[in-house]
Amino acid sequence: MTSTSGSGPVATAPRTLAGGAGLAALLTDPRRALVAMDYDGTLAPIVTRPSDAVPTPGALAALARIAERVRSVTIITGRPVEALLGLARFTDEPGLGSLVILGQYGLQRWDASTGKIISPEPLPGVAVVRAALPRLLDDAPAGTVVEDKGHALVIHVRRTSDPDASLASLTPALTSLAKDNGLEAAPGKRVLELRPPGHDKGRTLRDHVAELDARSVLFAGDDLGDLPAFDTVDELRASGVPGVTVCSDSQEVPAGLRERADLVVPGPDGVVALLRLLADRIS
Repeated sequence: MTSTSGSGPVATAPRTLAGGAGLAALLTDPRRALVAMDYDGTLAPIVTRPSDAVPTPGALAALARIAERVRSVTIITGRPVEALLGLARFTDEPGLGSLVILGQYGLQRWDASTGKIISPEPLPGVAVVRAALPRLLDDAPAGTVVEDKGHALVIHVRRTSDPDASLASLTPALTSLAKDNGLEAAPGKRVLELRPPGHDKGRTLRDHVAELDARSVLFAGDDLGDLPAFDTVDELRASGVPGVTVCSDSQEVPAGLRERADLVVPGPDGVVALLRLLADRIS
């Protein structure tokens, strides 16, 4: 089974037996299927400034098409819900009335059906870390940027002259600062996120599957933070819930994620092509 995207043909036949069984279950009983995915690098291209990461062309329409056919379409992201809603403008797309966004790794939730955001108070350690960062980063490489998510703080090094070296030099002190204040330091693509411990996409996906009583699941992602969700799909399959993992591929995909995926597609354009093809197959 193949489709096409702006990057060329997109293979949509999983390369593993377990992935094939997961895709078959989704297509056979879509009304009990969960389609979940990351945002940055999966629905939107990776860009220098996070505020410029708008959905790739056709993404919202493809999400709407599949949302009409499955139990739920859910975005699980490290971004705050409010920021993502303003950036992606999901509410402008007809057909996304059942969309769910689980922001900041599940700390926040927004349901399109109600339009309400559920969000706890930030941990006290976040304010302490926020106040300490300016001095700690005083000698950081030029181009180092701090993104304040409210519940977490993200240090971006993409704009530095040597992002990998910059991240390596900053990580020890930032990790110590996070640990001392009840947070964890989670690495990503040229970023380090200081966030509440115990919240990751794997736990969030597991809880959401249980809430929906989903009988199959697809999860698509592109970064280290998506590996826990891949682990959850493996655990679900072992417990009898079929699933398929999708890698939104690029030159920046970290080692291990591409190899772990049942299906590899060429970036956000490939994800859109996959969603369109699945919607066609279900129809």
